[in-house]
Amino acid sequence: MRSLAIGATGMIAQQVNVETISNNIANATTTGFKKQRAEFQDLLYQNFRRIGSTSSDAGTIVPTGVQVGAGVRVAAVARMMEQGNLNITENKLDVAINGSGYFQVLLPSGDTAYTRAGNFKLSPEGVIVTADGYQVQPAITVPAQATDIAINPSGEVLVKLDGQVEPQNVGQIQLATFPNTGGLEAVGDNLFMQTPSSGEAVAGNPGAPGFGRVVQGALETSNVNIVQEITTLITAQRAYEMNSKIIKTTDEMMQQASQMR
Repeated sequence: MRSLAIGATGMIAQQVNVETISNNIANATTTGFKKQRAEFQDLLYQNFRRIGSTSSDAGTIVPTGVQVGAGVRVAAVARMMEQGNLNITENKLDVAINGSGYFQVLLPSGDTAYTRAGNFKLSPEGVIVTADGYQVQPAITVPAQATDIAINPSGEVLVKLDGQVEPQNVGQIQLATFPNTGGLEAVGDNLFMQTPSSGEAVAGNPGAPGFGRVVQGALETSNVNIVQEITTLITAQRAYEMNSKIIKTTDEMMQQASQMR
């Protein structure tokens, strides 16, 4: 009975669904996290009576046919890139993106990664880095004698030095956008990597056409909606239970058939 295999595919699909939801909930307070959603496709069908085939020598056509499906599979786990809320922190090196774009980060391997998490720090040399010590690109160095740091919405980093009235520009934060942000590969540590699916990165200054603006003293929160995730989790749990019920019912039917004399 194919219903055993069909029920199994349903349980496997809902297991992935629950795992995706649990990862969303676990990252509900992760800075710049983007939630994911499991997407499903039905499997191939077996035609016992093909739709549109002739049913007589007179040329009559079968209107519906008989098709039996083989179950379900996970087609994709898509990442939802909606903007998260902005949480005001008043920290001079906390920077949020209001709109499109990603901060660019130089990895130890020499590759460039991308992130929405703007909780930056200063290295011992005064370079603006991520929490893991990776340099923000282009590299920006804050002088040790700086008494204040200001980052305007266009991404210019301005510092105030003793004895100077006018602030000094020490660098420019640039953002990167992609033709298909859903094609970015998450590699952990709030970082994404470019892939053939994402397309080539396009760099530009904040506030330029197609790029968001930056907000100093704020961080973008996760875009996970806990109430929505719990509701989806309940639905996934019930679907898993119903698929397990299919397997149990099929087993009982096979047991009944085997006991017939």
